[in-house]
Amino acid sequence: MKHGFIKTAAVSPVIKVADTEYNADRIIESVADAHKNGAKIIVLPELCLTGYTCHDLFLQDTLLQGAISGLIKILRETADIDALIFVGLPLEKDQKLYNVAAVLNKGQILAFIPKQNLPNYAEFYEHRHFAAGNQKAETVLFQNKEIPFGTDILFNSDAILGLCVACEVCEDLWAPDPPNTRHALAGASIIVNLSASNETVGKEDYRRLLLKATSGRLLAGYIYASAGEGESTQDIVFGSHNMIAENGSLLAEAERFTGETIYADLDIKRIRGERRRNTTFQTKGKESYLVIPFTIMNEETALKREFDRTPFVPADLYKKEQRCEDILKIQAFGLKKRLDHTQSKTAIIGLSGGLDSTLALLVTVRAFELSSMPKEQIIAVTMPCFGTTDRTYQNACRLAGILGTTLMEIDLKRSVLQHFKDIGHDENIHDVTYENGQARERTQVLMDLANKTGGMVIGTGDMSELALGWATYNGDHMSMYGVNCGVPKTLVRHLVRHFADTYGNKELTEILADVLDTPVSPELLPPSDGTISQITEDLVGPYELHDFFLYYMLRFGYEPDKIYRIAVQTFSGIYDQAELLKWLKVFYRRFFTQQFKRSCLPDGPKVGSVAVSPRGDLRMPSDACMTLWMEKLEEL
Repeated sequence: MKHGFIKTAAVSPVIKVADTEYNADRIIESVADAHKNGAKIIVLPELCLTGYTCHDLFLQDTLLQGAISGLIKILRETADIDALIFVGLPLEKDQKLYNVAAVLNKGQILAFIPKQNLPNYAEFYEHRHFAAGNQKAETVLFQNKEIPFGTDILFNSDAILGLCVACEVCEDLWAPDPPNTRHALAGASIIVNLSASNETVGKEDYRRLLLKATSGRLLAGYIYASAGEGESTQDIVFGSHNMIAENGSLLAEAERFTGETIYADLDIKRIRGERRRNTTFQTKGKESYLVIPFTIMNEETALKREFDRTPFVPADLYKKEQRCEDILKIQAFGLKKRLDHTQSKTAIIGLSGGLDSTLALLVTVRAFELSSMPKEQIIAVTMPCFGTTDRTYQNACRLAGILGTTLMEIDLKRSVLQHFKDIGHDENIHDVTYENGQARERTQVLMDLANKTGGMVIGTGDMSELALGWATYNGDHMSMYGVNCGVPKTLVRHLVRHFADTYGNKELTEILADVLDTPVSPELLPPSDGTISQITEDLVGPYELHDFFLYYMLRFGYEPDKIYRIAVQTFSGIYDQAELLKWLKVFYRRFFTQQFKRSCLPDGPKVGSVAVSPRGDLRMPSDACMTLWMEKLEEL
């Protein structure tokens, strides 16, 4: 369970209605199988010991005694199972019958959790048989032992810091005021639900949406186990629609009507991190809860959970196109507001023919269309210098022309050489002075043009470059509005491609396709045989890795060794472990040392859940020490 991961399971055994001995055996087998697969929290359906569809048989002593005998057998046979187990059954207390979840751990019954909200509408008539459960924990005598009984009970384990489990039963999730809210606010990081939710047309979608929304609202893990094969089909059918969610995302889902056992590695550290970050999540009410410890061995979880290689880019094509359109709108409306507010007559863009400046130009075109401003007032400036290649130069010129903008060409060689002469720098020494001198000259030209034309300089740098500090301070680092500042590099190319696919111009599509195919480069060193000699990813590392590192560091606060672990799994067969560790060290070193550049960023729109603006998501001191982070990497 290193790094906060715990394997969980939702199980739907095949049962026989009212055959408690048969059902107990199937439950024992199912629990044993789940345990063999590493599950430490195992949840079974509502009333699975008897079957949910017993109807008036629930009023028979024979069935109730059979359920008790079955539970005792399960308790005995699972004594060596290293897990927290939830089993549903009917249980009598004070001459009333309750629909409960028995909570088992290593041969002990920790508690009985009664169902609080009993449906008595449509096909449901639970009030006919059951009483609503009490919140405050009482006790019930079971096998000569006083066992806690109530809804407001938490189960804590010190195997993982923050591992705290609460339970509700079926309708409790669907109720207007569900118990899960107070459970989470009292500290529960995982909610389990023992359910018998029958299938009707359209219910599957609502159930899934409800589960995702609940786990997202509560910033919690949610394990949902539902009844399936073996329940009576006299009037209704059950599909064993098992699901496990975390913080609004569905991690695992069973195919309905298959009885599939599902597993998911819940991340307790991630849940804790989300709750720390979210200031509206206020823990309260824990004093009214009974807290019961349970024990599980602190073993390393064999991860089956998958992590997106490109977490900023949806894998689903429709979602990706939708996200690209949303981001372009955010960028364009942000720029439109700034242009309107400043009453700018022009927009000045340094157009290199590379990806970032291309995206900035496309966004500016959209903003001008929104403002009904003539696109001729967009001044695209190409500034060839020592590293400019014909390919990028031609693409910049063609792009500016086809979009109807004004193209201006300013050759920087003479002015940069004069600058080198002024400061006493040998032009044959291709060091950082050689490179940054060109970058700062570009920015000076753009700023002065903006003054001359009554306009503003549109920034082109993206979020990945800002995270790594791959920008010349007071060079391409500076602008009057940075439209790409919230867009990671892995997403930039998808935005450009989306624009190409939706703008409706074949020639533009061809140009953008070549831009997308051009290696990422600042073009500050002389080309080799006419081709780009300075490849950014050869110098700072692959952007797909840096965006992966950035996402899991900033979005969830993962520690370096945890990021390394999931990167090794995610990029297996693409990068070896030595490469991953090398680039992860580069990422952390640059991220910490380059914060001073982010501390004085120009304004620009946030577009996603991760951002590096010093006025928003990342308020970090420029001189913070990286020792703790680097020490974790040195231990790997």
